[in-house]
Amino acid sequence: MEKAISTVYFYIPRQVTLLDLSGVLQVFQEAILLGFEYKLQFISSQSSVICSSGLELASLTHFSKTKPQKEDIIFISGFSTHQIDLNHEDPSFFEWLQEVNANQITICSICSGAFLLAKAGLLDHKQSTTHWKLVDKLQKDFPLTQTQSNTLFSQSGNIYTSAGITTGIDLALHIIEERHGKQTAAVIAKELVVYKRRNGNDEQESVYLQNRNHHDEKIHIVQDWIISNIDKTSTIDFLADLIHIGPRNLTRIFKKQTGITIAEYRTKLRIEKAKSLLTNTDYKIEHIAHLCGYKTSKQLRIVLENHLDALPTTIKNRLS
Repeated sequence: MEKAISTVYFYIPRQVTLLDLSGVLQVFQEAILLGFEYKLQFISSQSSVICSSGLELASLTHFSKTKPQKEDIIFISGFSTHQIDLNHEDPSFFEWLQEVNANQITICSICSGAFLLAKAGLLDHKQSTTHWKLVDKLQKDFPLTQTQSNTLFSQSGNIYTSAGITTGIDLALHIIEERHGKQTAAVIAKELVVYKRRNGNDEQESVYLQNRNHHDEKIHIVQDWIISNIDKTSTIDFLADLIHIGPRNLTRIFKKQTGITIAEYRTKLRIEKAKSLLTNTDYKIEHIAHLCGYKTSKQLRIVLENHLDALPTTIKNRLS
């Protein structure tokens, strides 16, 4: 008996953001190379589309000529934010989306693609997200949507929404994991040279970029050293010597520029590294603790348990 082939439909709106499309596309291309039965089809409201970067995509299939089945997936790519308030999409496209949704087919949006789902009423009374710059607008324009801020992607039934750009890759890997297991998703992530697979409830801004919205070069040097040496312990005296200022002065300036203390900053980074290792490796807790700069696994457990609500279930299970 032949394997059922799932079709992944990529709906391409006008002024599509190329990376919103290509990132997700590459995930499923890698899945095909691994032997999984996927057919890729590119659909739109017109036969050709000009990307936001000026590249033309042609020979697109009109959405009305497709009949997605239960096992299929539809991705609605993001597009230029200047197009959000313009009604370029064929009204029948929203009717098509409603029909597809009625059949409980998996429907995903990338970045501003969430606005198309919202216009079709698919996000009413459902949790959703979009790019952080557009979260307030999505909630204002579609008040029935339960818009989540600072979330990489969210799921509500058969509807998935993501923050956009590289988070589309995170969402695609999440769907691959749901359908084919964690190991397959990890293999594809490695092939794409994705540092780590992120969970939907991770913050949109990387922890390595947080608390760095300042112009103090010396404090950046200290932050860079802590990031690169997270497994090492260091005194305030040592860090102060790196930039040739006094320990008390460093403590004061660091808090002023970053909004948190050096200890709080180091803990944030250690938690992030521990989450990554607990999710993507089979290392023992003791070894992970050492890699994160803790002498014992008990120290790491205490720190993580203080942030238990923010941890995914897989990590909670490993800690139990």
